[in-house]
Amino acid sequence: MMTVALLVAGFNAVAFCGQVAADTPTEVRPQPQRPISGAAPHPDIAPTPQSAANVPPEPDSYRMDDFRSPVPATLRGARVLTNEEAADLWNSDGAVFIDVYPQAQKPPNLPAGTLWRDPAHRSIEGASWMPNVGYGGLPDEVDQYFQQRLEALTKGDKNAPLVFFCLKECWMSWNAAKRAMTYGYSNVMWFPSGTDGWQELGYPLIAVKKLP
Repeated sequence: MMTVALLVAGFNAVAFCGQVAADTPTEVRPQPQRPISGAAPHPDIAPTPQSAANVPPEPDSYRMDDFRSPVPATLRGARVLTNEEAADLWNSDGAVFIDVYPQAQKPPNLPAGTLWRDPAHRSIEGASWMPNVGYGGLPDEVDQYFQQRLEALTKGDKNAPLVFFCLKECWMSWNAAKRAMTYGYSNVMWFPSGTDGWQELGYPLIAVKKLP
């Protein structure tokens, strides 16, 4: 009998604070420039809202672990977007939106005959999904993938407006935005509420594929 491997969509249980998710593989395409009320909740469990008392200071380097935890209010050199500011940019086609939500890797030593299925991922319509580029340390191949895809999306324009996002209180998007600036991009924006904030506005998410 063939076994189907069930996946944790995104982070593994240790790296992502034990949160387990399963994205829905089908999604109704939203009407552009019109928020839709009553959108289905995002499959990931939202973290406890942070208070001013537990907002961490901005570190000098990248976040290396515990990625789903309170994030800073700032990112030096980048513009931090509210939900409404992100929506204004999206509605006006004013920036390239980049989702850095990580992708689950195929587990090693699966039983013979196991059918591996990559989980579907839902994101902001029109966003480019570049999974796994938000870790604190990147293997050379992932670093090259990130740089090459950014160059293609911006057509080599280092001043192109870029919006990086993941989930609410997710260091992955903070790391990715910070790293993009080291590549020489000068118009970097960070949308810290990500897909959670997007749905708070009433916008749905759609199924997206990894940017090849």
